[in-house]
Amino acid sequence: MNGLRRSLCLILLVAAGLAGCGQGEKGKARVWVTRDRGATTLEQKSVPAGLTALQGLYRVAQVETGYGGAFVTKIDGVAGSRLHQRDWFFFVNGYEADRGAASYRLRGGDLEWWDYRSWSGSERAPVVVGAFPEPFLHGYDGKRRAAAVRFGPGLRAEARALARVVRARSLAPIGRPVAAAANLLVVTAGRPGLVAGLRSGEKAGDPVRFVVSGRAFARELARDPALVRQRYQAAEWSSS
Repeated sequence: MNGLRRSLCLILLVAAGLAGCGQGEKGKARVWVTRDRGATTLEQKSVPAGLTALQGLYRVAQVETGYGGAFVTKIDGVAGSRLHQRDWFFFVNGYEADRGAASYRLRGGDLEWWDYRSWSGSERAPVVVGAFPEPFLHGYDGKRRAAAVRFGPGLRAEARALARVVRARSLAPIGRPVAAAANLLVVTAGRPGLVAGLRSGEKAGDPVRFVVSGRAFARELARDPALVRQRYQAAEWSSS
């Protein structure tokens, strides 16, 4: 009996250790908490990889939950409101999360972003640009996709610089086929800006399509990918 008891204790200790260290995940993840589509930053800190997204949020902010802990109702005293049609939205590496924060395990390099905004009359945002160069670098749920860059006439140099940022192995003029499962970044002329959407599918982790427009803006973004930090889209770019 003593031997059996010791064996059971050892199993429980190992299981607890795995749970505590996040199944062996190494590195750091980042957590952002903002308001109004990133207009105001409330929190911005690093947490250990291996935590759930909810555990990561608890590390950086005061949090209240509902529905048995499955739904975040309040962060730093700011509560969702049906009356005012405002709530907390949760992204990982630029993707709108497809599960509760307690069910998502953070990997090294992940970017967890909570934004409090109105949902009245607003379209769903399945992917946003404010975590760029995510999701090209770390994907979603530990799954990364190959990246391809395509460019318009005279924009090869800018496209090559951005290909280095998103670690793309495929670089070619617009019109060259792109694998259906790849993330795509397109560099074009026109009004400066960056917009993003899903190439196909409708859930987190599906292939994305980012469009960078404007030669000067493409160069700036390659030099400083944080240029569009915490923005949903930068359709017509201004530095203000």
